Amino acid sequence: MGFFSKDIKTMDDLFVHTLRDIYYAENQIVKALPEMIDKASDQELKMGFEKHLQETETQIDRLEQVFKLHGVDVSGVNCPAIDGILEEADEVSGEVDDDQVLDAALIAAGQAVEHYEITRYGTLIAWAKQLGREDCASLLQQNLNEEMNADKALTKIAEGHVNAAAAA
Repeated sequence: MGFFSKDIKTMDDLFVHTLRDIYYAENQIVKALPEMIDKASDQELKMGFEKHLQETETQIDRLEQVFKLHGVDVSGVNCPAIDGILEEADEVSGEVDDDQVLDAALIAAGQAVEHYEITRYGTLIAWAKQLGREDCASLLQQNLNEEMNADKALTKIAEGHVNAAAAA
């Protein structure tokens, strides 16, 4: 079996497949974030995850707009990559007893998710533009900007105090 479905024959097919991939991923992230919020002991980290949960719900709405603008049904396709990232995050966080070390692990997991999303959105924006879909690219760009800001916020929290507390 190939990397992509045999149903992908055109750039448009590839765009829709990848759109469905990130749609699935965002929905999995909405399910995972409440547990990450519960596990976090650092208040700034909790608030960051809570903010990103709200953003992710808005991102899903934007993705649904992209589907409609592009004239295709809203649906997801299984994304083994995000499933693996979230599964690994859950496993690692389940093995950590120290709250400060757990916060550092949660940040690392959050950034792994953000980096996946950043790559997907960057690709989708480029393809949307290539397909002449500036309307779709504009919505996807909003999601990309939020993902990049979330990644920067996690870095700031980690470097600001969480990593030092975990190392102490």
